[in-house]
Amino acid sequence: MNERIKEIRNRIEQTALSCGRQPSDICLVAVSKTVAPEQVKTAAAAGLVVFGENYIQEAMQKIDAIGDSRLTWHFIGHLQSNKAKYVVRYFDLIHSVDSFKLAKEINKQAEKRGKIQKILVQINIGEESTKSGVGADEAVCLVKDISRLENLAVKGLMTLPPFFNQPEKVRPYFKHLALLRNQMRAESIPNIEMTELSMGMTGDFEVAIEEGATLVRIGTAIFGDRS
Repeated sequence: MNERIKEIRNRIEQTALSCGRQPSDICLVAVSKTVAPEQVKTAAAAGLVVFGENYIQEAMQKIDAIGDSRLTWHFIGHLQSNKAKYVVRYFDLIHSVDSFKLAKEINKQAEKRGKIQKILVQINIGEESTKSGVGADEAVCLVKDISRLENLAVKGLMTLPPFFNQPEKVRPYFKHLALLRNQMRAESIPNIEMTELSMGMTGDFEVAIEEGATLVRIGTAIFGDRS
């Protein structure tokens, strides 16, 4: 695993430098869903500190079992409102906020804990019926609504674009998300920071970095294939 992590980090660094970006501006989120705690500990020993989980029940058990306060946990899966209290308790950043109803519940739970919960707004950039996320046309209105919630801090946007075997075919979707982020920045919405773009996975993260990704979610290239 050490060699795989080293290779991924090198690819991130080379891609960033090739397009005039600083490698330190890109965060590697190791997607550890279905991965045993021992493997996460191995990855942490190799220097990884940010881990992404998709399933709340599994994640809670894993985080408790690992018990390492040096690690940062991101929730990257689809989130239902009734699980908000658990996510607020365990996660530093939630990538997948896609409705005002969900945002309100996260805000309520964060207020109970005296926490400002960092979130990303998930955009269904490919307008796929099988995927979560707010449509690009509705995104600005949603972000403006969320900006009024005092215990939430919107840090940026996330997307899961359509799947293609050729990374270049995904580029227009990444470009669209970056453009949408820039449009929101221009709106100067109070209490909103549009600094993060969560996009790119094992098969296409280099293209995502070229288009402005600050968070790349990589699982298979680190932990191998999972059923």
